[in-house]
Amino acid sequence: MPDPAELIALTAEFVRRSLPVDSAHDWFHIDRVRRNALQFAREEQADSQIVELASLLHDIADWKFHGGDESAGPLAARAWLERQQVDTVTLEAVCEIVSQVSFKGAGVPTDMSTLEGKCVQDADRLDAIGAIGIARAFSFGGSLHRPLYDHAVPPEWHESFAAYKSNSGSTVNHFYEKLLLLKDRMQTSAGQRLAVERHHFMETFLTQFFAEWNGAAIETDVHR
Repeated sequence: MPDPAELIALTAEFVRRSLPVDSAHDWFHIDRVRRNALQFAREEQADSQIVELASLLHDIADWKFHGGDESAGPLAARAWLERQQVDTVTLEAVCEIVSQVSFKGAGVPTDMSTLEGKCVQDADRLDAIGAIGIARAFSFGGSLHRPLYDHAVPPEWHESFAAYKSNSGSTVNHFYEKLLLLKDRMQTSAGQRLAVERHHFMETFLTQFFAEWNGAAIETDVHR
């Protein structure tokens, strides 16, 4: 196995080469998640190597770009780590995080089973909210040709991962189906702290969005 610094560098390069051409899930997203997750790991006293490797690999072979196959990511992560002859404890910890990290629907519990997993999942979810989260949501929605908003199609509460994966509603619906739920699902102290402002920013954005959509003065109720 390469030394820890070399393993991280090799993994970062592998991930750079493997990512899809999608600005919402690009290298910049991975790096933001890595930096935040490492900060969370320092505060929570989690294993930084596991956190950094899992952050780098958390979107590898993402199901959204692999026909909905949720096993593709963990399998790709495992294959990479095995080629690097990573020790079994680290390999299993990283692959478990990769398999658990994704949001799977409003009605599907997705709490992480390890402290390192909580750091990675919170960092990934933090990048899905606030200004960056808004930009990513509309970028990804646009790539799928989804409407910005359609008042005739209400948000859904997905009770299964299969229902969540098959959803094709508007990008604004995605705020109610996922993004506005993330603040209360953070599992680290830092994640909970940082999510508050970003959540508030999304609420402010939606107030402005609906005011402009309706051609009316800004109103305070964003739940329409």
